[in-house]
Amino acid sequence: MKTRSILSALFAVGLVGCGEKVGPPKQTTNAPTASSPLTAPVDYLGAVGKAKTFAEKTVDLAQLKQAIQMFQVDKARFPKDLNELVQEKLINEIPEAPYGMKIVYDASNGQVKVVKQ
Repeated sequence: MKTRSILSALFAVGLVGCGEKVGPPKQTTNAPTASSPLTAPVDYLGAVGKAKTFAEKTVDLAQLKQAIQMFQVDKARFPKDLNELVQEKLINEIPEAPYGMKIVYDASNGQVKVVKQ
Protein backbone atom coordinates (compact mmCIF):
# COMPACT_ATOMS: atom_id res chain seq x y z
CA MET A 1 0.00 0.00 0.00
CA LYS A 2 2.81 2.40 0.92
CA THR A 3 4.70 1.50 -2.22
CA ARG A 4 1.68 2.22 -4.36
CA SER A 5 1.20 5.67 -2.72
CA ILE A 6 4.85 6.57 -3.16
CA LEU A 7 4.83 5.46 -6.81
CA SER A 8 1.65 7.47 -7.46
CA ALA A 9 3.18 10.56 -5.88
CA LEU A 10 6.40 10.17 -7.91
CA PHE A 11 4.38 9.67 -11.09
CA ALA A 12 2.35 12.84 -10.39
CA VAL A 13 5.52 14.86 -9.71
CA GLY A 14 7.01 13.50 -12.93
CA LEU A 15 3.97 14.60 -14.95
CA VAL A 16 4.02 18.08 -13.44
CA GLY A 17 7.74 18.41 -14.11
CA CYS A 18 7.26 17.51 -17.81
CA GLY A 19 5.28 20.67 -18.48
CA GLU A 20 6.34 23.67 -20.52
CA LYS A 21 10.01 24.54 -20.26
CA VAL A 22 10.70 27.96 -18.76
CA GLY A 23 13.79 29.76 -19.98
CA PRO A 24 15.75 32.47 -18.23
CA PRO A 25 13.84 35.72 -17.72
CA LYS A 26 14.20 38.32 -20.43
CA GLN A 27 16.41 41.19 -19.45
CA THR A 28 14.75 44.60 -19.52
CA THR A 29 17.35 47.29 -19.17
CA ASN A 30 17.71 50.79 -20.51
CA ALA A 31 21.00 49.89 -22.17
CA PRO A 32 21.09 49.91 -25.96
CA THR A 33 20.72 46.47 -27.47
CA ALA A 34 23.50 46.71 -30.05
CA SER A 35 26.29 48.50 -28.24
CA SER A 36 29.89 47.94 -29.20
CA PRO A 37 33.20 49.66 -28.49
CA LEU A 38 33.04 51.19 -31.97
CA THR A 39 29.70 52.91 -31.34
CA ALA A 40 30.40 53.85 -27.72
CA PRO A 41 31.37 57.48 -28.46
CA VAL A 42 28.23 58.00 -30.52
CA ASP A 43 26.07 56.34 -27.87
CA TYR A 44 27.65 58.52 -25.21
CA LEU A 45 27.10 61.74 -27.14
CA GLY A 46 23.49 60.76 -27.82
CA ALA A 47 22.91 60.14 -24.12
CA VAL A 48 24.50 63.47 -23.20
CA GLY A 49 22.26 65.25 -25.70
CA LYS A 50 19.14 63.63 -24.28
CA ALA A 51 20.19 64.47 -20.73
CA LYS A 52 20.82 68.11 -21.68
CA THR A 53 17.40 68.40 -23.33
CA PHE A 54 15.72 66.83 -20.29
CA ALA A 55 17.55 69.16 -17.88
CA GLU A 56 16.67 72.27 -19.90
CA LYS A 57 13.05 71.21 -20.11
CA THR A 58 12.88 70.54 -16.36
CA VAL A 59 14.48 73.85 -15.35
CA ASP A 60 12.35 75.92 -17.73
CA LEU A 61 9.15 74.21 -16.59
CA ALA A 62 10.00 74.75 -12.93
CA GLN A 63 10.63 78.45 -13.59
CA LEU A 64 7.36 78.85 -15.49
CA LYS A 65 5.30 76.93 -12.93
CA GLN A 66 6.68 79.05 -10.11
CA ALA A 67 5.91 82.27 -12.00
CA ILE A 68 2.36 81.06 -12.75
CA GLN A 69 1.80 80.26 -9.06
CA MET A 70 3.10 83.68 -8.01
CA PHE A 71 0.82 85.36 -10.56
CA GLN A 72 -2.16 83.32 -9.37
CA VAL A 73 -1.54 84.25 -5.73
CA ASP A 74 -1.12 87.93 -6.59
CA LYS A 75 -4.02 88.32 -9.08
CA ALA A 76 -6.32 85.49 -7.89
CA ARG A 77 -6.43 84.11 -11.45
CA PHE A 78 -4.21 82.34 -13.92
CA PRO A 79 -2.44 84.40 -16.59
CA LYS A 80 -4.20 84.53 -19.97
CA ASP A 81 -0.92 83.63 -21.68
CA LEU A 82 2.75 83.36 -20.85
CA ASN A 83 3.43 86.90 -22.12
CA GLU A 84 1.47 88.20 -19.15
CA LEU A 85 4.18 86.76 -16.89
CA VAL A 86 6.76 88.86 -18.72
CA GLN A 87 4.58 91.97 -18.49
CA GLU A 88 4.25 91.51 -14.73
CA LYS A 89 8.05 91.04 -14.55
CA LEU A 90 7.77 87.59 -12.97
CA ILE A 91 10.12 86.24 -15.66
CA ASN A 92 12.51 88.10 -17.98
CA GLU A 93 11.43 86.24 -21.11
CA ILE A 94 9.55 83.15 -22.14
CA PRO A 95 12.16 80.35 -22.33
CA GLU A 96 12.70 78.62 -25.63
CA ALA A 97 11.61 75.02 -25.83
CA PRO A 98 14.29 72.42 -26.61
CA TYR A 99 14.73 71.52 -30.28
CA GLY A 100 11.73 69.63 -31.65
CA MET A 101 9.54 70.58 -28.69
CA LYS A 102 7.09 73.35 -27.87
CA ILE A 103 5.72 74.89 -24.68
CA VAL A 104 1.98 74.45 -24.23
CA TYR A 105 0.09 76.54 -21.68
CA ASP A 106 -3.51 75.90 -20.60
CA ALA A 107 -4.93 79.13 -19.15
CA SER A 108 -8.01 77.40 -17.72
CA ASN A 109 -6.06 75.46 -15.11
CA GLY A 110 -2.60 77.10 -15.19
CA GLN A 111 -0.82 73.99 -16.45
CA VAL A 112 2.29 74.34 -18.58
CA LYS A 113 4.15 71.49 -20.25
CA VAL A 114 6.69 70.81 -22.96
CA VAL A 115 5.52 68.49 -25.72
CA LYS A 116 6.95 67.21 -28.99
CA GLN A 117 5.98 69.19 -32.07
